[in-house]
Amino acid sequence: MNQHERTFVVNAGRGPHGPNQPVNMPVDFTSTYSYRPGVHAAQDYAREGMPSWEPLEELLAQLEAGTRTTSQSQGLVTTAEEHPVQVLPGLLFSSGMAAISAVVQLLPLGGHLIMPRHSYMGFSALAQQMADQGLLTLHRVDIADTEQVTSTLHDVSTLASAQDAMVMLWVESPTNPMLEIADLPAVLAAAKKRGVLTAVDNTFATPLRQRPLLHGADVVVHSVTKFLSGHSDLIMGVAITGDPEIHARLHQHRTLHGAIPGPMEVFLALRGVRTLAVRLDASESSAGELARRLDELSQDAGVPLRKVNYPGLAAHPQHQRAAEQLGGFGAILTIELDADQPDPAQDSRTADQPGPAGDLGPAGAPETGRRISNQRSEAEVADAVLSALTLWTPATSLGGVESLAERRRRHPGEPSSVPDGLIRLSVGIEDVEDLFADLLNALRTAATGEPIR
Repeated sequence: MNQHERTFVVNAGRGPHGPNQPVNMPVDFTSTYSYRPGVHAAQDYAREGMPSWEPLEELLAQLEAGTRTTSQSQGLVTTAEEHPVQVLPGLLFSSGMAAISAVVQLLPLGGHLIMPRHSYMGFSALAQQMADQGLLTLHRVDIADTEQVTSTLHDVSTLASAQDAMVMLWVESPTNPMLEIADLPAVLAAAKKRGVLTAVDNTFATPLRQRPLLHGADVVVHSVTKFLSGHSDLIMGVAITGDPEIHARLHQHRTLHGAIPGPMEVFLALRGVRTLAVRLDASESSAGELARRLDELSQDAGVPLRKVNYPGLAAHPQHQRAAEQLGGFGAILTIELDADQPDPAQDSRTADQPGPAGDLGPAGAPETGRRISNQRSEAEVADAVLSALTLWTPATSLGGVESLAERRRRHPGEPSSVPDGLIRLSVGIEDVEDLFADLLNALRTAATGEPIR
């Protein structure tokens, strides 16, 4: 790939520019291919591979392989000479979880999996299920704490060596939904030093902002559903590696488990990737502006906004690392909402200080030890904000052209370390003024019950 990435995503995977040739690759709607006896058949049965997959598999692999990169984010332009790595064509799967499952199962029975304490909920649930079934031993770490990760790598690899077991390090950076940033070069180098297999979920950053293979990752996975396809209209995953043995094993897993995408979904995903660069630039620009404005708004006592979390803010714990390591700060941010504060005039009493009516309990006696209050919890305030939104859509996905918002702890699988009142915002390509106005209105409405006019 010797073109700028913005040019490459538009032009890669097209046919020759000859007379009467289609500009877009045709869709191959077939399950079966004919063969000639005694002659090797390049195509046999569509579960093993089909021409419709090839343009997208080649494009995504070459994006992850790296090239000269120029990116503009938050008003800053950074240019870096990257040294491309050799990769094999990507392997498309029927979903991001299908790709994740195939990669995790590279770990043999009895292996050790080191993973972030905060990560995509589907992967976390799968890893825990495999651990509960005795298929692997699970170790959770704060992926942003490099010392903790390297120490765990040392201890687990030492233990695994004595057991003749294999170790895998799974990395998310930024993490979902806490947006923690790993020191990717450091943790991957530490893993490689100890012979640990490494996999990176690069869904949030995309290959336009981060290329883990350049830092030594063995395999990268994406939910193509999200930023890559970008229109919330298909489900797909991809795994990318430069290791022939890993590639062969993943291909075999896909074939035997039947976790393949349909040709029409692949056509739509390829069409979506064509606009990845312009979509990501627009969404990222708006995300940075929203983060700045909301951070200022969090100082306003009139709104229940406690904290804004975005790698582009100077207050983010790994802001400097993100600025040095990523080509941009991304299109995802989170906000944390406060619970209602008790009203001293109404809530200074406790139930062992009965009011005029006695505040009798169900047995006819005053209750004791319980504060009488109508205040809402963080979760209830966050849900009130979501209910007041009109432009943002409350939904569980991300990375599309439309802006989505979700309270993550509504899912029982999210760890308790994720705040009850945390809302994840996936910023789309709408006008930033409209997006901010809707958020502001929802925050004011949740606080007072009165919308801004």
